[in-house]
Amino acid sequence: MTPISDSQETVGPSAFEKRVKRRISARVHDFFAVCPPGLKTTCTNELAQLGPEIQDINPLLGGVAFRTKLSTACMANLCLGSPSKILMRIAAFKAENFPTLEKKIKQIDWELFLPGNTELKLQVTAHKSRLYHSGAIEERCRAIIQARLFAPGKKSEQSLFIRADNDQFELSLDMSGDLLFKRGVKQKVISAPLRENLAFAILKAAGFTREDVLVDPMCGSGTFSIEAAMIQANIPPGFFRSFAFEEWPGFRRENFTYLKAQAQKNFDLKTSPEIFASDIDGEGLSLLEGAIEQHEFLKTIQAQNIDFFDIQPTQFTPKKGVVVLNPPYGKRLGKQMDMTRFFSEIGKKLAADFKGWRVGIIYPEKALGKAMRLPLQPMPFFHGGLDLFAGIGKIGG
Repeated sequence: MTPISDSQETVGPSAFEKRVKRRISARVHDFFAVCPPGLKTTCTNELAQLGPEIQDINPLLGGVAFRTKLSTACMANLCLGSPSKILMRIAAFKAENFPTLEKKIKQIDWELFLPGNTELKLQVTAHKSRLYHSGAIEERCRAIIQARLFAPGKKSEQSLFIRADNDQFELSLDMSGDLLFKRGVKQKVISAPLRENLAFAILKAAGFTREDVLVDPMCGSGTFSIEAAMIQANIPPGFFRSFAFEEWPGFRRENFTYLKAQAQKNFDLKTSPEIFASDIDGEGLSLLEGAIEQHEFLKTIQAQNIDFFDIQPTQFTPKKGVVVLNPPYGKRLGKQMDMTRFFSEIGKKLAADFKGWRVGIIYPEKALGKAMRLPLQPMPFFHGGLDLFAGIGKIGG
């Protein structure tokens, strides 16, 4: 055996790395998946399907709480399609005055959680607490934290959420960075596009699977179609993007790279069209076509400039699958159009030509859901400042 020279000796982990492993990487922590209203059930089901490493799944106001190790929470950011972001709970304590708050903040080992070159964004909310001035809370906390994180170099943007409720403080770090609906696939979008996590939840509610065909006849820039293509190709929703946690001391790049490599081995790139997108808006279609050119897995999408009321599903596919619609409403529809009549015509078209298909359709008012006269179960959700519904069901026949 050839002896190892001094220059070949493997350097062991530093004292700091050992602290990070012992205090951060090896422990089970509390996390919170932030979800839009209406998506908690989808998120709960997704978390349960990730495996036994996800513990104590608990739907709460605003999202779903769970417990796991940091590495598994990183995987959740990569694999979950419905949340807006995932937060890591790092501290909870009571503080009725600023000296107590400052003492508690100083006790947190910030350098174990965040990189030394952190540029910190703080979001503070206070409700029914003696410390009610969010600006004063932020000022004191920022000074203490930044004094611990002072490394030179390009700054790493990180976000800390501080919530005070009845003098109880809860501190959470944003693992995700950009909101999770930003998949990293589309470079440009039309105004007020459907968010990807909402499209994902509606597809799941309609029972869309990798074996289904999809008709997306009011596709806009193709959010439904692209989400469906990712599902069909077995691509994790976060595969093409980066995350804030990738710069944390407790993040293990080699483990995450291996996880993504294993996921890539399971990609299932189809060769024949399985997703049929169409719209009368040429601008949205051109954006979708641009995305298709950039990604091989999107080649399963066939995009055409056709009016919904002129199509027959049999011209696309002999199969019966899922049809999803995000019809224009409000300003998108224009003042001259009678919305009740418009949605009634949509219902008639679906009932006549999509018998046996499962359906997911977005509408802004319960009355419009009834106007379609289809056997749909309303799934309420919130998007773009509006309370909306997704009608989910199967068309008879």
